[in-house]
Amino acid sequence: MGDLKSWARANCDLKHVRDAAQPHIDRFLRDPKPVSYGFLTGAVLVWILILVVRRLRNSAKVLRPRTPDLEKPSGTPPYRVVKPADRKPGEWPPSSFKRPAAAPYPNWDVHTTQPLPYRPFRYGPKYQINMGLRNMQWDEWIELDNHYAKFHADKAKRIAERGPKCCKTAPEAYDGAVELLEELCDYLPQRYPSLYQKTDVGMNNLLTNENFNIVERPLKEDPMQMCARLTQDDLAIMFEKEDGQYYLLAGAILLAGFWRLEDKFGMPLSEIHTSGDVPGFKEKLEKGMMNFFRRVQPDKPVLRNNYFIQVDDELAWSSSIGGEDEEGISWFTAEKNKAISHHYFRSERQSLRRLPRSGGVVFTIRTYFHPITSICAEPYIPRRLASAVRSWGSDVSKYKGRERYGDVLLEYLDRRDREQVELGLVEAEGEDEGRGYPY
Repeated sequence: MGDLKSWARANCDLKHVRDAAQPHIDRFLRDPKPVSYGFLTGAVLVWILILVVRRLRNSAKVLRPRTPDLEKPSGTPPYRVVKPADRKPGEWPPSSFKRPAAAPYPNWDVHTTQPLPYRPFRYGPKYQINMGLRNMQWDEWIELDNHYAKFHADKAKRIAERGPKCCKTAPEAYDGAVELLEELCDYLPQRYPSLYQKTDVGMNNLLTNENFNIVERPLKEDPMQMCARLTQDDLAIMFEKEDGQYYLLAGAILLAGFWRLEDKFGMPLSEIHTSGDVPGFKEKLEKGMMNFFRRVQPDKPVLRNNYFIQVDDELAWSSSIGGEDEEGISWFTAEKNKAISHHYFRSERQSLRRLPRSGGVVFTIRTYFHPITSICAEPYIPRRLASAVRSWGSDVSKYKGRERYGDVLLEYLDRRDREQVELGLVEAEGEDEGRGYPY
């Protein structure tokens, strides 16, 4: 130990250290450039290393698909972003975009594949009024399931009984309707090869043995009506006119429940919503919706969901609000406080995309229709739905008709919630977020 202390004193003497460093100090004073350059080079290398690490960290993050910013263009190369100032209203230049080929739906079967369980309602206390858009994967454009046969039969019956009232195409929208028909005949055999078979002239339905010829002219029926026979969705196409407004000029609305195509056909987007008294449209939705329609690009499809309560079991037209051909239909004509067995949960899954050739914006509107008693057998649903219904403001309540069924519905939801709590199914408000809204 004594020898170690002696060595430390000898080697750590300040004079010894100063003498050892003096030659280096003298060299720096004579020519400081090498040291300065070395210092700067080291600083630059450290700065570059920091930037690289940050970039790698950011690229490694896994993010949920973001809702499109409705105020900003969404086009990406090789698709040209068309700004309003670069074109005349009503003239959308054709795009080179082609929808990616769809992968076959895994293990899909027209008899056994269950409808997806969309439950697009959140806990209160505040009801959010917004468009609720999210990005869509191209494979998921059209959803079919084991309700297909019923929907197909209901549509065929509706076409036979009310075809011209439910399926219309304005002359200036004809090319866009044909483009949608071509898109469906390309997509459906790719996604559902056990149901549809592509042919040289269109497509065959392997379940119903229907053959669709989409190249003959004239077509045997309205192109939108033909589109309606291919999907479980209702369909609508909006086209921009010279005034910059988007108009409903092509549609096949057969299973809408609460609205009629003949009432809305030819209307601009804003009037469609104001005539239907959509809550908060002017204050919260109109500007964003108009910006979205003007800027949406062919390669950026989106989805949204909504929901309603219905007090009858009629998918095509809810007769509880009045006859389909009557004037002045409304919730106030519905029978009040019907038994819970008459209450149905009606949810819509809507996709929106721009057709690349015609520039029309296509809505697909797929309705999911279930008894309230059925969905309330699912864990946590009674409590979440009751909280959502109680969060509706007066305008939303009026729009959704709560006054006619609310007392019966909420009593039932609360009772089912208590039963679930007794079984140990307890969920704090907000826990549903982790399951991936809107499921």
